Amino acid sequence: MIILYQTTKYPAHLSNIPYNSEPKDYKMSSGSSLSVTTKDSERVSAEQLAKGHKEVGIAEFFARNKHLLGFDNKRKSLLTTIKEAVDNALDACEEAGILPEITVEIIEMSENRFRVIVEDNGPGIVKRNMGKIFAKLLYGSKFHSRKQQRGQQGIGISAAVMYAHHTTGRPAKIISKTNPKNPAHYIELTIDTKKNDAKILLDEEREWDKEHGTRIELDLEASYQKGSQSPDEYLKQTAVTNPHATIIYVNPKAVQYVFARASEKLPKKAKEILPHPYGVEIGDLIKMLQDTKEKTLLAFLQNNFSRVSKAVANEITANARMSAKMRPHSIHRDGAEALIKGIHTTKIMAPSTDCLSPISSELLERGLKKEIQAEFYASISRPAIVVNGNPLQVEVALAYGGNQTGDSPARLMRFANRVPLLYQAGGCGITRAVTGTNWKSYGIQQSGSNMPNGPLTIAVHISSVWVPFTSESKEAIAQNDEIIKEIKLALQDAGRKLAGYVKKKKHAKKRLERANLFERYIPEVAHSLAKLTGEPEAVLKHKLAEMTHKEELVARLSELHDTNVEYDESFANIGKEEEEAHLDPDEE
Repeated sequence: MIILYQTTKYPAHLSNIPYNSEPKDYKMSSGSSLSVTTKDSERVSAEQLAKGHKEVGIAEFFARNKHLLGFDNKRKSLLTTIKEAVDNALDACEEAGILPEITVEIIEMSENRFRVIVEDNGPGIVKRNMGKIFAKLLYGSKFHSRKQQRGQQGIGISAAVMYAHHTTGRPAKIISKTNPKNPAHYIELTIDTKKNDAKILLDEEREWDKEHGTRIELDLEASYQKGSQSPDEYLKQTAVTNPHATIIYVNPKAVQYVFARASEKLPKKAKEILPHPYGVEIGDLIKMLQDTKEKTLLAFLQNNFSRVSKAVANEITANARMSAKMRPHSIHRDGAEALIKGIHTTKIMAPSTDCLSPISSELLERGLKKEIQAEFYASISRPAIVVNGNPLQVEVALAYGGNQTGDSPARLMRFANRVPLLYQAGGCGITRAVTGTNWKSYGIQQSGSNMPNGPLTIAVHISSVWVPFTSESKEAIAQNDEIIKEIKLALQDAGRKLAGYVKKKKHAKKRLERANLFERYIPEVAHSLAKLTGEPEAVLKHKLAEMTHKEELVARLSELHDTNVEYDESFANIGKEEEEAHLDPDEE
């Protein structure tokens, strides 16, 4: 007889033996009897198990799962920290209508330990909010705001503070000033992960020779390496997508770069909009119905959703077979389900795009020209579409030929709400859209569903009220079919422009090759004709050379190339002075 002792830690491995069952006999294939016995002393009651159940705090969860926020390794942690601070600074300046001036400094303290300092000229932060903004996860003004902005959950900068403290034990040092007439407010803090709140270690007023702004200083374990996934590349691409910002960057080697603003005009300010009816789900609708202060269903629909006029609201209620005078609080699950059906059978205008602030195809193309010396550029801005009730707009720019290598995969630059996406390219919907496009149709080599091969750079930017990122670290776009389709349409629009150029270039090259071939035989032809006609051989050579129209063909070929006066070689080489680091597995 074999005795099996079951415990709560190790459930039975025999799937046909019930857990915590009474002793039973089981026949084995050999015919022998197997008796299974469970000791009463090993049993644990539901009440005992319940004593071990504990609520997990949001800060505790992310402290144990830092990789979800972009702190996977030391190299990536440095980039994520800078990214979160710079994104916050840009958002704050734009909200206040201030042209951003941001300083980023990385100081190497010792091996694998760095100090990151980010300073901006934004509106500053009031004293009572400083602790919550920098040391409370899921705190901020952006989560419920339906307009384009870089941040979403109110996690990023708090997570950077938490990571810095966990890896060095040192607090974050923050100084902020809201008014030139008042002193600045200085605090040192860490995060109490059990309470998800700030632990203030020092709180005092200080003099600061700045009219307004915020400065944060963090010590953290990290590693610095130049290349395509470095802070250098992130800041360079940020300068491309934010031409209204001045960014001063000092790298760990104490080399300073100044990304001067290319535009004195702030981007169009995104306006907050109400949710669109097509994007609401039944659970959200039930909550909205219970929380509203409106007295009638008609008023509820008009005042809680965008693009719903009185006529549209009446049509929705008619299609749902509900009274427009119903009290919203009286509508529960069945009524909400009928209302959802009524919404989807009613034709409602797409939401306003005032909530978006795209880069513009012209500025995106200018950004490529600054970094890439190419022979042809094309850019496209698609009209906004609606995805899950949220407006979304796609912009694409291409740079072809020039000093780009022709025997390697095309370079892909991904952006969302003006923020560069440098990691997780393999799992990104943008990458899937690019590889799923038939580039052979546009004269570019491609093997199967892989990246196209050739001297090509592709930049894709998505603007949206709510970007569907694959994780809290906001490194890749979810593979949503509607978004992928829209990106493909933009790529195809730009691809057709590229195909026109490639076709003209090939035609001009063939004519030039024929002219060069004919030119090689001019001496022999001229010699033979001179004998037959008696014409001077030199005259015949000159006339035959004119027939090739070679100079015209060379001029035509050069005319096809775009003239790029915006190329900045020193800008293009930032971050590339050293050999680039190996990409992470996702990139390869």
